[in-house]
Amino acid sequence: MSKQTTIIDVRTPAEFMGGHVAGSINIPLNEIPAKVDEIKAMEQPIILCCASGNRSGQATMYLQQFGIDCSNGGSWLMVNALV
Repeated sequence: MSKQTTIIDVRTPAEFMGGHVAGSINIPLNEIPAKVDEIKAMEQPIILCCASGNRSGQATMYLQQFGIDCSNGGSWLMVNALV
């Protein structure tokens, strides 16, 4: 995984506090639409993760519509094992 990769965890803040990938950013799924411009300015590619891959999959499809280079990493535990 590239050092320039940004990891966004789309779980709730409470879930994020229970454990997350070191250096990841918590932006809950329901806040993604309001933060598109902020996300566009982040280092890309972006890997999105959550608990199972469902919410991060939704966020990935949404952000790709804006030309953001992102992918669904699935569970944060799987992403954590790769970094």
